[in-house]
Amino acid sequence: RLAGAQGLFFISVLIGFCVPMFNIAAVWPMTREGQHSFWGQLVRNPLIVATVCGLTANLLGFRMPTWLEPPVARIGAASIALGLMSAGAGMQLGLLTHAKRMSVGVLGIRHAIQPLVALGAIHLFGLQGEQALILLLFSALPTASTCYVLATRMGYNGPYVAGLVTLSTMLGVFSLPFALSLLP
Repeated sequence: RLAGAQGLFFISVLIGFCVPMFNIAAVWPMTREGQHSFWGQLVRNPLIVATVCGLTANLLGFRMPTWLEPPVARIGAASIALGLMSAGAGMQLGLLTHAKRMSVGVLGIRHAIQPLVALGAIHLFGLQGEQALILLLFSALPTASTCYVLATRMGYNGPYVAGLVTLSTMLGVFSLPFALSLLP
């Protein structure tokens, strides 16, 4: 909404590219630690499957019927709240103190370093206007609650990840204005 239809297009491209890439990067170490098949977990990863299906449908020209848009939009809006509620229910903040350096490192990279890297990319590629705005906003967004779902599903430390997601959501209050302050 901040950058209109053009901004929606830019964020859609970023999500369409980054969600599969980040999920592949997340699945790889968890499969190694959990002794799972990397390709088997990748093919069954619901985020990757949904993104690939959505991109394929878009490239093939499929469009959602107009009458289906309102209920799908409501389900999508509810999914964010439900994801955060599930992460909150599974959270054990005490686990974050067992791995303080890793927790601080992960959250520091996510909320401080990543917007600075995005700023460097903006200057390197000469991005301006809505492109720069969307890249900076995307770089400072809190960690998705789906990280908790993926970690739990793959037998990883779900409560620890839930704590990171919760803290990341709270840090988003500071990282988003910080990223916007970097706007050239």
